[in-house]
Amino acid sequence: MSGLDYEKAGVSIRKGDDFAEFIKGIPSGAVSRGIGGFAGGAPLDLKGYAEPMLLTCTDGVGTKLLVAKKLGKWDTVGIDLVAMSVNDLAVCGAQPLQFLDYIACGRIRDEVLHAVIKGVVKGCELAGCELTGGETAEMPDLYSEDDIDLAGFAVGVVDRPKALPRQDLIAEGDLILGMPSSGVHSNGYSLARKCVDPEDIPTWEELLVPTRIYVRELLALIATGKVTAAAHITGSGLSGNVDRVLPKGLRADFSWDWPEPPIFGKIRKGGKVAEAEMRSVFNMGIGMAVVAKPADEDLLRERARAEGVELLRIGNVVRG
Repeated sequence: MSGLDYEKAGVSIRKGDDFAEFIKGIPSGAVSRGIGGFAGGAPLDLKGYAEPMLLTCTDGVGTKLLVAKKLGKWDTVGIDLVAMSVNDLAVCGAQPLQFLDYIACGRIRDEVLHAVIKGVVKGCELAGCELTGGETAEMPDLYSEDDIDLAGFAVGVVDRPKALPRQDLIAEGDLILGMPSSGVHSNGYSLARKCVDPEDIPTWEELLVPTRIYVRELLALIATGKVTAAAHITGSGLSGNVDRVLPKGLRADFSWDWPEPPIFGKIRKGGKVAEAEMRSVFNMGIGMAVVAKPADEDLLRERARAEGVELLRIGNVVRG
């Protein structure tokens, strides 16, 4: 009788190595040639930065992974994974430089992991950063065979004097302008999934639409010098996220009159969700918000149109 080994215990070192080789072979400038080493890196070009400051952040995709699992479609959640971190860097005025992924699973399944990592690479391409490393953990005693979890880590750089928010410049009466979302993005799925008929596959497919990556458009707006704060609209909705970047004593007051993606109506109706709850959980059609002076609205709208995005007036900064 042969003895127990790692493969018989449920972990394949060979499959993990093969997956690393697959990533290195993806034909994209967003994939570091150093994938597979002990650490990943990239040269820093700090010309033009008076006080360069590195920023880091981490996030995941949450229970949106259960939507991908239900549909058997894994090629977009990697985009979500990148988006959740790089958008957070961009609202601080930082250019994303590097991204790393962590994939945990019960068993390495090539068809799933290959689709996921292709989405990660696509997200890095959209954000203008590089996939410099990651970790794939096969843990059969912790996850069931078809389970998967994702976490992402991003590094960016900003010139400290230009970092956002600039709370000293924000005042009552300032405008809040918003960029449309692509849908639910990657927050609120523990509620959203319970509001959709399990047999309504077209609506589940709407839930799987990936998070929009705003890095290029947002940094173009910030480069005008007219944006005083920006907020990535994730869990806790518009008010919860915009209020985070405002000075004490001020808050966001929203008009709620912009076009709302149909998926939110389906969630509201399917779960009989109160409007206050909808607004406190979901982005409601606005994935990114910026704060600016009323006099700068036209300039920012014009710059946004040049980047292919419509900037909507969604509210004001008020006392309270």
